[in-house]
Amino acid sequence: MKVAVVGTGYVGLVSGACLADLGHEVICIDTDAEKIAKLEAGIMPIFEQGLEEVVKRNAKAGRIRFTTDFSLGVPGAEVVSVAVGTPSADDGSVDMKYVDAAAAEIGKNLSAYAVIANKSTVPVGTAERVTNIIRQHTEQEFDVVSNPEFLREGTAVFDFSKPTRIIIGTDSERAREVMRKLYAHISCQKIETDAVSAELTKYACNTFLATKISFINEVAHLSEAVGADVEAVAAGMGSDPRIGKEFLKAGPGWGGGCFPKDVRAFLKLGEAHGHAMPLTNAAMAMNKLARSRIVDRLERELGSLTGKKIGVLGVAFKGNTDDTRESPALDIINECLRRGAVVAVYDPQARFGDGAVAQVDSLFEAARDAEALVIATEWEEFRTLDLDKMKQTMAGDLIMDARNLLDADAAERSGFTYLRVGRKEKRKGI
Repeated sequence: MKVAVVGTGYVGLVSGACLADLGHEVICIDTDAEKIAKLEAGIMPIFEQGLEEVVKRNAKAGRIRFTTDFSLGVPGAEVVSVAVGTPSADDGSVDMKYVDAAAAEIGKNLSAYAVIANKSTVPVGTAERVTNIIRQHTEQEFDVVSNPEFLREGTAVFDFSKPTRIIIGTDSERAREVMRKLYAHISCQKIETDAVSAELTKYACNTFLATKISFINEVAHLSEAVGADVEAVAAGMGSDPRIGKEFLKAGPGWGGGCFPKDVRAFLKLGEAHGHAMPLTNAAMAMNKLARSRIVDRLERELGSLTGKKIGVLGVAFKGNTDDTRESPALDIINECLRRGAVVAVYDPQARFGDGAVAQVDSLFEAARDAEALVIATEWEEFRTLDLDKMKQTMAGDLIMDARNLLDADAAERSGFTYLRVGRKEKRKGI
């Protein structure tokens, strides 16, 4: 099939590359000329495991191309997948300017019947909205389908190729047939529903998962108070198939480009229809608390953060990505700065542009002469720290492991006071 993918971010680029890997002829369109030039040169604009290999393999085979020109990608495409950004507006609602602009350009360039598949996370009613915009610019036949993505950054290539389900939201049987053909070589459950239900499903899924993380963090804080081990509690909870083991990892809370904006949009949807959303509001509040408690515990241990150097390992919102959008690490860093600390950060992939913070090139540089070390992102590199060397590098002996990565006994043997989330502290000499 001939497929156009509008947008080359985490969703669009992964989707385009993986569709090409299925044998489709894909053109990826983006208005960012610099990004397209890099892609044509084989340079990935984002870090995502396995993505570069898939893109280069399919570019060499001639199954994927990149352009800024809608007139080269849309005419003749059987499916046009819209995967542009849908950031939060100032009031928490979804900023639809990129979706609207894409819809207008698609309408101007349709040459025959096509299915427009909304892959971006969009508010309820977007399929109708996109339909109305396209109709202003063309007399060609088309259908708009809600086809939400469920890709996790860091494992997005795997998630696209081995999904748990594919949702196709439309009332058009013709459009359903096209989408079935698009995904014919992916073996998973295909859920066919109406567009509105598909749109709401994506927000409901992300808000539920965010709430699950907030809940286990609440359990973690209670575990610290009563002397329980949150990982044992999570294992017991997760063994119940009604609950499941995923997203029961205590830590500094959720971030990234999806959960925060999608939860806000879910709240705005409820507000727009006059529905209170107490559970979702509580999940948001708990997520903020999970971050601030990390810094509170540092301050209690050190007495004051004023003038103290804190080394922070990790700035990406999770491991295996360079995405820093709404990262818990950023909130931890900024709160340390607000309380007077001097902060140095290290991340294997992510960049942090704040001039008030030194971003260094190794984890030992971040730790040099630091009073405390905060592990803020679950990179594998941090899991295997040389603790003896780290102890010699630091001025202090405190590790606040916000991801519960290290072996507590090994940290204690190396002379550290080791704090973690929802688990017993390990203090040197105790």
